[in-house]
Amino acid sequence: MAIRNFCIIAHIDHGKSTLADRMLEITASVKKVSNAQMLDSMDIEQERGITIKLTPARMSRKNTELNLIDTPWHVDFQYEVSRSLAAVEGAVLLIDASQGIQAQTLSTLYAAMEHNLTIIPVLNKIDLPAANPERVTDEIEHLLGIDRREIIKISAKTGMNVDQVLDAIIERIPAPRIDPTQGDKALIFDSIYDPYRGVVVYVKVVSGSFSKGISCQLIHSDTEMSPTEVGALTPRYLPTQTLTAGQIGYIVTGKKSVRDAQIGDTIVTWLPPKIGWTDRLTYAIPWFKKVKPFIYAWVYPVETNEYDKLADAFGKLVLNDSAVDCSPENSGALGLGFRCGFLGMLHMDIIKERLAREYGVETVFTTPTVSYIIKLKDTAWRILQGKDNLIKLRESGLWREVDRICGRESKQRTKDLFLTQTGDTYALWTVVTSGADMIDKSQIESMYEPMTETEVVAPSEYTGAIMALCQDHRATLKAMEHIDQTRIIWRYYFPLGELIIDFYDKLKSATKGYATMNYEAKNYTESNLVKLDILINGDVIEAFSMVVHNDKAYSVGKDLVERLKVLIPRHLFAIPIQAAIGTKIIARETIPAIRKDVLSKCYGGDVSRKRKLLEKQKEGKKKMKAMGNVNIPSDIFLKMIQWWGQS
Repeated sequence: MAIRNFCIIAHIDHGKSTLADRMLEITASVKKVSNAQMLDSMDIEQERGITIKLTPARMSRKNTELNLIDTPWHVDFQYEVSRSLAAVEGAVLLIDASQGIQAQTLSTLYAAMEHNLTIIPVLNKIDLPAANPERVTDEIEHLLGIDRREIIKISAKTGMNVDQVLDAIIERIPAPRIDPTQGDKALIFDSIYDPYRGVVVYVKVVSGSFSKGISCQLIHSDTEMSPTEVGALTPRYLPTQTLTAGQIGYIVTGKKSVRDAQIGDTIVTWLPPKIGWTDRLTYAIPWFKKVKPFIYAWVYPVETNEYDKLADAFGKLVLNDSAVDCSPENSGALGLGFRCGFLGMLHMDIIKERLAREYGVETVFTTPTVSYIIKLKDTAWRILQGKDNLIKLRESGLWREVDRICGRESKQRTKDLFLTQTGDTYALWTVVTSGADMIDKSQIESMYEPMTETEVVAPSEYTGAIMALCQDHRATLKAMEHIDQTRIIWRYYFPLGELIIDFYDKLKSATKGYATMNYEAKNYTESNLVKLDILINGDVIEAFSMVVHNDKAYSVGKDLVERLKVLIPRHLFAIPIQAAIGTKIIARETIPAIRKDVLSKCYGGDVSRKRKLLEKQKEGKKKMKAMGNVNIPSDIFLKMIQWWGQS
């Protein structure tokens, strides 16, 4: 039987999951899709209309095995996208006939072209009153250089012309490329944790075959396993005797954590004995890249007595999502919690919702931050304790960025070799992920922040608003291109720290919802960053410390102290609230003291008596201010976090 492997490229809400449903029905893989988006099995996926978790599905038509990988195309899940593209030979480019080409469609399409995939262009929702197939066809032909005669016009909702898409997949997409000299080899493009089976990996068999009970090795994870079951997904588990070259299916590994079977790793059945690490990598399928978080946030339970419940929930979540990176943290303001790394804002939002729905834990997420690279002065070596800075560089993988900044060539190293052989090379470099961890400015030689290449697609009438908004967020315009007479693509070089908090919401507001955007993380670049501290009654409150650009420090500091003045309750003495960079105060507000009416008992007499009582009160206030403590309720920190994320 012939084999065709493909995926569907589409922007959010362009009908990708609906098209997958119709394909399953037409090929009789399922009798009838009882609920919309059958491959989107999670409640959150159904409600939001987005794909969060990758799902393969095998179909059969005209004596051909069709393997679809239903992939989330949101920018936060690019690591799954890249693996999916490596596992297929073709892609269906699905575009809404009423909305046209969007930002995420473009970025993923370019990635598909880099993998030399065969592209089948499809126009969806042509039955809608707002559809304009001719205009969108012109866009595709102009921007992508695709012959308009190859474009298939369908309605995934009604099933109109979907059979033509299936036939085009069979006719246009080539069969999998198989090299019989490679031995038994498979690419892991996803992994999940099943409470009854353990870790189940989704694979594309590149060469050879895999069956139950055979001894296997994972090249990058350096672990061994013996499959307890192999098979196909239809989309339900369908055990088979073997998986052969070109097929897509699943392997039950028996492992207890998805970290033991990383996405992008290679499974083989044989390696030479006592092989070195460098030689070992020559047997791997290319494009392996360990998943690394882009943004960080601190997570605390709303009820402090639910910490153990939160810890248990994270332990179970990590079994299923290897992209979540978390470690215990203790905050003097918010108590026990976790420092967590996420792939992006959507990923963070989904994890927060899953904690509430699946595990019943209400949480507080701090304002997200990114990782910064710092080079210290030669005199600062005393503040680096042991090899903590090297451990941070190793765990984050940012030592390669240090190599790039210094003009060195990055070499493949194991974790142990990195620590033992590179101490002098990276001695004065470290990684910071929050304002509380920031090093004193006098000890810093230079700071580097992560940058992105960002694409914004919107109607041309919003050009002024978009360019002004991007300029306010320190973006640099690289190119601008007209898709047609009414729409434009802007390409910006954008700081990731400016992008993750509120830019997307502001972009939607500025363009009345018409703009779309997509970004891809790039290199680090040197920037004038500073640590902004908040002092309350002269004491630094680390929970409010943050890393900001020097040009925006005053406005950010002013907003913070003004908000805190409203939230913190008044005391019996005046409380100064200050924003500072190092020892320099850049903004200040004062919460006035609660004053007792000491003159109420003075029903008459000389004015000197009243003055004496006021002076006595004044001296008492000074003493109280010097000795008293400011009581900041814990809900103040929660309100500041929520306000800062929405401002």
